[in-house]
Amino acid sequence: MSFATADLHDQHEHRVLVLTPMLSDYGGKRRFSGPIATVKVFEDNSLVRAALEEPGAGKVLVVDGGGSLRCALLGDKLAELASRNGWAGLVVYGCIRDAAAIATIPIGLKAVNTNPRKSVKQGAGDRDIPVRFAGVTFTPGWFLYADEDGVLISEQSLA
Repeated sequence: MSFATADLHDQHEHRVLVLTPMLSDYGGKRRFSGPIATVKVFEDNSLVRAALEEPGAGKVLVVDGGGSLRCALLGDKLAELASRNGWAGLVVYGCIRDAAAIATIPIGLKAVNTNPRKSVKQGAGDRDIPVRFAGVTFTPGWFLYADEDGVLISEQSLA
């Protein structure tokens, strides 16, 4: 699907929500979209891995990491897993690591920042629940559109 978030906003202004600008591009794809799946974790990426081990079917995994900058919730191995399993992209409210390697992987990835420290693995968190950050609520099944201009979400597909 070819789109630009600016054009989608102009065409559907009253049907979309725009994220507060706070995320940077890290993946090999700058433009990605798909239905939303969510995980809510804090400094523990066990549920991120569990989600990415499943077929993505073109979905976007939204990771609410509480905005923590103390460790990374995703690195190159999980980004490769996401790409291999058909995820369209990831939006991480937290940090990633292995940024140079991730830039070569064909996956969309936006995150707050980078940190070389890995997360703990205790299996804590929630999956497929509404999560809120960047001024919007991400509801599983809604649609996310991301490109160089930012990220927007919509209850219905805009394709």
